[in-house]
Formats: sequence, C-alpha cells, structure tokens
Amino acid sequence: MFDWWRRLSRAEVIAQPFSAEFRQLVRARVPLASYLTESEHAKLEALVRILLSEKTFEGAGGLVLTDEMQLAIAARACLLVLHRVELDAPLYPELETIVVYPSTYRAPHRQQEGYVVIEGVETRLGESWSHGLVVLSWNAVQAGSADLTDGHDVVLHEFAHQLDAEGGTMDGTPQLDWEHYSIWSRVAGLEYAALCKAVEEEQPTNIDPYGASNAPEFFAVVVEQFFEQPRALRLEHPALYTELCGFFRWDPAARIDERGALKL
Repeated sequence: MFDWWRRLSRAEVIAQPFSAEFRQLVRARVPLASYLTESEHAKLEALVRILLSEKTFEGAGGLVLTDEMQLAIAARACLLVLHRVELDAPLYPELETIVVYPSTYRAPHRQQEGYVVIEGVETRLGESWSHGLVVLSWNAVQAGSADLTDGHDVVLHEFAHQLDAEGGTMDGTPQLDWEHYSIWSRVAGLEYAALCKAVEEEQPTNIDPYGASNAPEFFAVVVEQFFEQPRALRLEHPALYTELCGFFRWDPAARIDERGALKL
C-alpha cells in the first residue's frame, strides 16, 4: 500500500488518511499512547506516514512484510521524535532502509583485542548502522509491543542509535548544543560508570545491564526505559531523566502523573 506514496510530495503524504484499523494499530503499538493528546496522535500519524513514504522497508530471511508490520515499526520509531521533529523537517536523515528478519538472525562479528582481531558470527535481535540501515527481528518487534511497560523494545533501542548517530558518530552522546553537551557528558558519564561498576560487581541495577557494554548501548537502553518506564527512571536516576526530558522535549512521567492512572 505504501510504495506508491513515494511518488507524492510530503504534503500529499501527510494528507493521506489512515483507516480506523490502521489508526488503532498505531495507537496499540506505541508506549505512552494513552497519555498522548489528540493533536499529538495526529502528529504521530503524520510522522508515520512520512517515514513509510521516505524510507525503504525490506523483508529478509523469507519474511514477507505486511503493511501492519511496517506500521508497527514506524509508529514506535516516530514516537522518539514526536516532539523533536516538525513535519517539514528531515526525519531520520541518515536512514535509508529498514530490513526485517522473521526472527533472530546471524551476522558477521569482528572484534579487536589489543593486536588480535577476532572474527566470528553473532546471533542478533537488531542492529543500527551510522549511515543508512536499521535491521530488526520481527519476533523481537512483537515481543516489544506485547508489554509496553517492561523497559525493553528493539525498535526504540535501534532507532535511539540512529538519533545518537545524528551527532556525527554513534558514541552515546546525541546531538546537543554546547551547554547541554557538557551537562549530558557529566551526568551520563557518572551514570554509565555506576552501571559498569554494578555489573562488574554483580550487583542488581534498575538499568538494563546491557547498557554497560559501551556508551552507545547505555544511551539506547536508557531511551527504552525513558519511554516505557519513565516514572521509575525519574525516581532512581533523576538527573539522567531530566537530561532525557530536555533532549526529547517532553516529560512523560509528569504526563502520567497528571492523568493519574497506570503506574509505569
């Protein structure tokens, strides 16, 4: 359905209506959907239409991609930039293609330890490249939407890497002005060091231990928690939460407080 949208202007794409079924699917697959206003939902749907028209989706490993699959991925990818990107601005400007495998997939892996280079194959749920590509496992995408409050979502994770890369390199520091860059470096650096220490000492942590892998993975996992468990992140890591609010330009925990319902 979405392929022919590529022939349209962005304004024409934004004007394309979603069916009631598609609208419900978008809302059902998005964390914090019940806390968005109607105007935010309208903007989210417009961003979804833009992403579907400007990026290429490809099935791999025998997967036949449906419109519903593409919508489920695009909706969560666009949630990340709901308050960061206007409808006339570039949307994930470095990204060209989203490749989706049916389940976990195997990819070449190369690691250097000192003067030794180790090559092998890894099993992966997803990956994000600095220029042009996001790869996802459909099983992992489904698992992420099965529970929108567990703090784990491969789409949020891999598209957080895309935001990270917009600063020029995928280094765990998103694109910020100098003042906020300095604050982020200090706050995130302390939090990352604390997580690494806790993992090394086999202590429990409320941030996913995978974030101790490196700075880019730390950014990606705290983004997952920001959107799926914002009140817990605010409670346990208030300074980090404040910086993420500034980057994403909204405060989901406060929105939940205002609505007073589901505890995340």
